[in-house]
Amino acid sequence: MDSIDPTRIFIKTVKRLVVKVGTAVVTRGDGRLALGRLGALCEQLKELNSRGYEVILVTSGAVGLGRQRLRYRKLANSSFADLQNPQGDFDGKACAAVGQSSLMALYDTMFSQLDVTSSQLLVTDSVFSDTGFRQQLSETVNSLLDLRVIPIFNENDAVSTRKTPYEDSSGIFWDNDSLAGLLALELKADLLVLLSDVEGLYSGPPSDPNSKLIQTFVKEKHLGKITFGDKSRVGRGGMTAKVNAAVYASCAGIPVVITSGFATDNIIKVLQGEMKGTLFHKDAHLWTLVKEVSAREMAVSARESSRQLQALKSEDRKKILLDVADALEDNENMIMAENNADIKAAEEAGYEKPLISRLALKPGKIKLLANSIRKLADMEEPIGRILKRSELASDLVLENVSCSLGVLLIVFESRPDALVQIAALAIRSGNGLLLKGGKEARRSNAALHKVITSAIPDTVGEKLIGLVTSREEIPDLLKLDDVIDLVIPRGSNKLVSQIKESTKIPVLGHSDGICHVYVDKSADMEMAKRIVSDSKVDYPAACNAMETLLVHKDLASNGGLIKLVTELRKEGVTLYGGKRASELLKIKEASSFHHEYNSLTCTVEIVDDVFAAIDHIHQHGSSHTDCIITEDQEVAEIFLNQVDSAAVFHNASTRFCDGARFGLGAEVGISTSRIHARGPVGVEGLLTTRWILRGSGQIVNGDKGVAYIHKDLTLKN
Repeated sequence: MDSIDPTRIFIKTVKRLVVKVGTAVVTRGDGRLALGRLGALCEQLKELNSRGYEVILVTSGAVGLGRQRLRYRKLANSSFADLQNPQGDFDGKACAAVGQSSLMALYDTMFSQLDVTSSQLLVTDSVFSDTGFRQQLSETVNSLLDLRVIPIFNENDAVSTRKTPYEDSSGIFWDNDSLAGLLALELKADLLVLLSDVEGLYSGPPSDPNSKLIQTFVKEKHLGKITFGDKSRVGRGGMTAKVNAAVYASCAGIPVVITSGFATDNIIKVLQGEMKGTLFHKDAHLWTLVKEVSAREMAVSARESSRQLQALKSEDRKKILLDVADALEDNENMIMAENNADIKAAEEAGYEKPLISRLALKPGKIKLLANSIRKLADMEEPIGRILKRSELASDLVLENVSCSLGVLLIVFESRPDALVQIAALAIRSGNGLLLKGGKEARRSNAALHKVITSAIPDTVGEKLIGLVTSREEIPDLLKLDDVIDLVIPRGSNKLVSQIKESTKIPVLGHSDGICHVYVDKSADMEMAKRIVSDSKVDYPAACNAMETLLVHKDLASNGGLIKLVTELRKEGVTLYGGKRASELLKIKEASSFHHEYNSLTCTVEIVDDVFAAIDHIHQHGSSHTDCIITEDQEVAEIFLNQVDSAAVFHNASTRFCDGARFGLGAEVGISTSRIHARGPVGVEGLLTTRWILRGSGQIVNGDKGVAYIHKDLTLKN
């Protein structure tokens, strides 16, 4: 049976949903209303309402709110003598009667602020035995939903005939969880969402560190085997009631998700296909779930597969890459369809345009990726190259040989094309690979991963490349220092910095791309205009785009600076200045020179000479890519030799700092580290070395009788 992503089973068909919010969500620990959470809930429901979803809300909290108000009123009316006597608790029905009107008034106020109309429907257990009532209820709710009104249900505890309404579980429903399940059936909902004060259903009490979140509830597997924690601190339900309601509704054919009501957007994320909480579905027992293996198990399997890959002949490893390239082109339509689905979801979720741009696989991109893989396959074999060969003593030959690093963890955001480049480089370098992509590219990454791994022969195994799709977040992956050899982050500055600060595993990457272009007084100004413009405008969001323009002071007086600034403004670039430039150009002063804009914005500053430019770069740069434009060869050599960056250019755009443009075939990223690889990292950066010693029975024995000659030998590969 094929693996199934549970989130895709029902999301596309959801039109009508029931959302149940419990007392533990709508109130704080001190019993007061959690206005922030209620506000966030109302905003989510408003957003769904505006998108055309039919939303029905089942709410608890009336009893708790009523009890709070009655306590306050009794306190205000008490004499000093009354206060000396312990106060008994209030009748639950009286609390419900007082709290219902207050709770609905609050919902009405919040929804009104969002330009949404809500309505109240109070029901009791007994009325559901009346067929006429159930029919009328359905007609009323349908009419309200047609008018884009959000119906709000609550059990009318004030007039319930139960003697102990908080403990009695007899009848058609017995709490608001079971009411929500019943309403989902009666009103033919497509989805039931039960909001809790925890992330979902755990295998044991959530406070137990050994408890694990259950992503998909399988009745035959989990029912009766879960240890529940304490009942809800308020209300009458708790997780036991939610599970009972979820099982009831899901067995009747309605998918159910138990998720946290403390998060501000979990309902929307569920409807976007994200796994948030625990899913209940009547067919769950038939599924082979996507997440069956932990990241640790994936890393171990990747290492085992990488050893099989390294054992292949060079031509066999080359054939794998060629097969991957063919598979990508053969499956282009499917890949593009999944990518378009990601783009649509990102647009609906309100992601920023630069991220959506990076997410998109533009027409022709698959062919370009396939061709780059073929070029990578045609490169010289990287594994097993003899880098140094020497004879230590007679018939004792030592070789330093290139070899794979082991298992790589690549954490990347947005760009699904990065997955293809990284996977190809891992295969070429003989490394195992774990990929943790951004949620915004979930469908694209899954499609590309499936296509690539399907081209890997059984002798190596598809587990060579693992796509981590579980709930294990980045901090959990970074703890696997015993099974992962190198982490390469590709994403925002924040992501890269957090990873560097959070792991014992060596990290290869850069946290900032603050690239400079220095225009010297001897520069050809037409050339300078072209290079400066290209460095900033060609792809402003790239890490190798110019962020700071430095100009020699003579250009400020002879019109050169004005020509450069005019060219940038013509391209729509917003300019900020250092102290000298802002005064001269009458532009706003930059808050910091150490700032990566990633947009059509840059900083301009005037410097005295090449040495001042170098000092500025060392003080404010990020050791990524820096360029000088000059016709003075001596000045150029000073800049090239003294600027301490991964890439230093003379009379060429900073945008050339790229693995493909360097002829590396592809890159896993650009490193500003000073250990191991630096600059664009291709196959060479994913290799290390080992020593092979070939002898004829020699022993050390205190070095007695060993005549060391340390003779360099001719290399042979």
